[in-house]
Amino acid sequence: MTTRAELLAFLDAIGTDHATTDHPAVFRVGEGEEIKHEIPGAHTKNLFLKDAKGQIWLISAEGHAVIDLKRLPAVIGSAKLSFGNAELMEQALGVTPGSVTAFALINDKAHRIRFVLDRTLAEAGQVNFHPLTNTATTTISQAGFRKFLAGVGVAPLVVDFAAMCVVDPAPIC
Repeated sequence: MTTRAELLAFLDAIGTDHATTDHPAVFRVGEGEEIKHEIPGAHTKNLFLKDAKGQIWLISAEGHAVIDLKRLPAVIGSAKLSFGNAELMEQALGVTPGSVTAFALINDKAHRIRFVLDRTLAEAGQVNFHPLTNTATTTISQAGFRKFLAGVGVAPLVVDFAAMCVVDPAPIC
């Protein structure tokens, strides 16, 4: 699996500016508020999910977004969703609980994971994700994040969680 250093080297290789801030481990969205205040850009929460048919989903949303997991399957076209276990997470994304991040898509070589991106994050000038470990935060521009996704062969499904509808690739509300 990809290391933090390899991820940052990949960002360099695709010409994406980034800044990484080391900090104490942060395991949940509500933790580390003092750290987040010091780092510019939109902060994220990332959910590793599996649906009743075995499809794996990664959802990256703005840290304050409310995600209704009961209504979400109808929006994204999944079966009933539940949280994926730590073993599957490590196998599919190469990270452990607390370190889930969109950057872990670099480890999904088989493209087994469907990626859902919050509209708020898709429109933010800068976004922040853990660089495969929850002891740091990497800030990247929106353009840089799109370059990263293209570089790993991922096209996100962009969802407006407030309206509970898909907005990209084609609006479905």
